Amino acid sequence: MHELFYDLFGGPSSTSNSTCPSFVTGETVCLPHVEIPFYFALRQNIFDGIPDTHIALAAPVLAYWLLSFVFYCLDISGWRWLDKFRIHESEEVKSRNLATPWEVARAVLLQHATQTVLGLAWLIESPEISAVRCQSEMEALGRTLVWIVRRLLGEETGMKFLELRGPAMTHWLYWWGIPAVQVLFALFIVDTWQYFLHRLMHNNKYLYKKFHSVHHRLYVPYAFGALYNHPFEGFLLDSLGAALAERITHLSVRQTIFLFTFSTCKTVDDHCGYNLPFDPFQMMSGNNADYHDIHHQAIGIKSNFSQPFFVHWDALLGTRMTREDIQERRKKVKKT
Repeated sequence: MHELFYDLFGGPSSTSNSTCPSFVTGETVCLPHVEIPFYFALRQNIFDGIPDTHIALAAPVLAYWLLSFVFYCLDISGWRWLDKFRIHESEEVKSRNLATPWEVARAVLLQHATQTVLGLAWLIESPEISAVRCQSEMEALGRTLVWIVRRLLGEETGMKFLELRGPAMTHWLYWWGIPAVQVLFALFIVDTWQYFLHRLMHNNKYLYKKFHSVHHRLYVPYAFGALYNHPFEGFLLDSLGAALAERITHLSVRQTIFLFTFSTCKTVDDHCGYNLPFDPFQMMSGNNADYHDIHHQAIGIKSNFSQPFFVHWDALLGTRMTREDIQERRKKVKKT
């Protein structure tokens, strides 16, 4: 799972004693038998007969259309209680958008085909998944932990700390700490990649006219139009950015399944056309459907470039716009 540790500190040892009188034993560490957390399936593939790499490619496509279908059902439901959560009236989608639903669906299907072909060439099958391998990797991580703690706390204090907390800390780092940092760093890479390329495509007239203007034919966004892009932009902005995040952070295939599926769902939700207070994707950050909708309007087209997770780059670089900012601008225009 954590090949990066092998590159830095050498490969795993074969020690896997079940009885450990001491955490640090000579040049190695002694850990109890591995305890598998609830989220991890100790088998080569999640589903028998289907490689995890294929799941990593199929899951985001299925998630895209399933979640889009949910929002489509809301669009046609006729439920009046939803009106207060709609960002735009339903008729605006038909009257203001320049792309037909068929054109949108065709472009999205092409995008999905492109990312699937790229994924087949890019993703690498998981190494053998077994309790023995997990134990060995944890021992390699434990030796790294010993090396760091001894240098931070000193030999005597460090050894006392390691004997008290070493096994539990190694277990937590291996199963929770490091995987979480890997995924969060991958989200940061995706956000960074998309912010600066997205902003470039707006500031460069050729790139905007040739490529990015396709996406802005949807003046009023809706869910299954989230990946309505020029094919080159879809490859560069979405597919390549996610692939680079996966490779730079050394994600396992199963972490990759989560990254690809989660980012797909977040992108669909950002274009859903609803400002829903109970939507978990909209609760996680200020980068939500309403935030991205501002970017699709004429007044905000040079703002809110951040996508799909957080708004830190907009906030840091002065390109963030809120509904309150729009009201202030309109008040100033009325006064002049």
